[in-house]
Amino acid sequence: MNTRLCSKVTCSHPAVATLTYSHEDRTAVLGQLTPVYEPHAYDLCEKHAKTLTAPQGWQLIRHVAVPRQESQNDTTESTGDMPLNQIVKSYDVRGLVGSQLTSAVVSALAAAFVDEVGAAGRDVIVGHDMRDSSPEFADAFAQGAQARGANVVSIGLCSTDESYFASGFLDAPAAMFTASHNPASYNGIKFSRAGARGISIDTGLGAIRDRAQIYLDNGITEVSQPGSYRELHILVRYASYLRELVNLSSIRPLKVVVDAGNGMGGMTVPAVLGHASDLEPLPLEIVPMYFELDGTFPNHEANPLDPKNLVDLQRAVVEHGADIGLAFDGDADRCFVIDEKGQPVTPSAVAAIVARREIAREKASNPGAPITVLHNLLTSNIVREVIESDGARAVRTKVGHSLIKDEMARTNAIFGGEHSAHYYFRDFWGADNGMLAAMHVLAEFGSQELPLSEFARKYNPYFLSGEINSTVADVAAAKARVLAAFEGRATVEEFDGITLSSPAQANWWWVNVRASNTEPLLRLNVEAANGETMAAIRDEVLGLIRA
Repeated sequence: MNTRLCSKVTCSHPAVATLTYSHEDRTAVLGQLTPVYEPHAYDLCEKHAKTLTAPQGWQLIRHVAVPRQESQNDTTESTGDMPLNQIVKSYDVRGLVGSQLTSAVVSALAAAFVDEVGAAGRDVIVGHDMRDSSPEFADAFAQGAQARGANVVSIGLCSTDESYFASGFLDAPAAMFTASHNPASYNGIKFSRAGARGISIDTGLGAIRDRAQIYLDNGITEVSQPGSYRELHILVRYASYLRELVNLSSIRPLKVVVDAGNGMGGMTVPAVLGHASDLEPLPLEIVPMYFELDGTFPNHEANPLDPKNLVDLQRAVVEHGADIGLAFDGDADRCFVIDEKGQPVTPSAVAAIVARREIAREKASNPGAPITVLHNLLTSNIVREVIESDGARAVRTKVGHSLIKDEMARTNAIFGGEHSAHYYFRDFWGADNGMLAAMHVLAEFGSQELPLSEFARKYNPYFLSGEINSTVADVAAAKARVLAAFEGRATVEEFDGITLSSPAQANWWWVNVRASNTEPLLRLNVEAANGETMAAIRDEVLGLIRA
């Protein structure tokens, strides 16, 4: 029996449909009720599903199986003709399995990918996470890619950063099937050009989408010489390479609790930090949590960016008397750190720690060479301060995976850090790797005697609000209210949304307000020199956004 209720505040009827938003193309998609509750989605009962209308300026797309009123002026889509711009996002492909993402769609995207990257007659890597739909989609991708002449190299179950490793190590384009931290009813594709280079909507993903639509409409034209298929196991090579980059053999013994969230960290952590790869033992006692690969995520969402998904790990670190806790997301490309008291170490602090190590390593191997480190605009000011104090050039970037990978290549940066716990390394082909960041933290922390809470304190001197989301009917109007209220009080910069900075030097603060790429949300981030100022600015801006 369905136990989920309608999300409307005054309604207590059973839900029959789920509503999701795509901010990029201003569409609201009303589909069948998802198997599990989706964050940032809305469950609706039959009455509210029938009477739903799109927000002003938005298009409502209603799947055929969802109740509707015949007089409603909306667009009804079946699985077969769902437009691809609903699932092709700025940096990847992501959608609901069955209703938006199907084997036919995947094969068409594979064929288009091969055409776009010129992979006919060349290797194309395909890997997948532990979601139930991932093996089927990987097979469908192989069929579409082979039809257009690519030689498919299947690396099977893997983390996203394993996929990047394969793409870099083999210098071949790659496709990784994962929906990262999204719930079980989603899946998606992360594409890479050869050498783990990113692909965004402006650098090839849009062309892949458009060509794939043609293949969906007319069928995939098979080339005269279809490609081959082979399997390759890379986990041991991946683990060995990471250990070459970060030597953990001489650190003090550490007890480490790791929450894999039933995601791919359950496979990569034993291989890299444990004994599963038959590598030399490390001075680490790993206490495993939720290492069983399970795409239904039975214990909690594999999204450590949401504090509620860290609660089990925080408790376990304290109960086990551990030195440190690590939490990985579903595809294990992001890692979050917990200290011995069960408190989070911010991603900005991690970025500062890793930046310091990478700068020192570069200075030792290339004395006198210019050094560049990237950080996105939402990281704490401490990141820039550490980079500059250690003698490197800090380059501020917008938020965005492929964008930062492009900037890593353009600037020859040795490292890049994001507020969302994505960490990019020149020695990892400019791609992000949560495991590598975790190893740097273990190495630095394990080379001194302070507990983690004290060791990390110097990397967290300021006060951050964290990212606060607000659903708004009119994004532009909300931004205008904020700008009007701070006119004459702050420096305004239009860089990935709007950034307001105080003119004061001692009691400084900054605010960033930016629109979500996937929902009608505004995202707020605030940092200040002291907690009182941060709270005051945060509350003022929130009031303006939600007015």
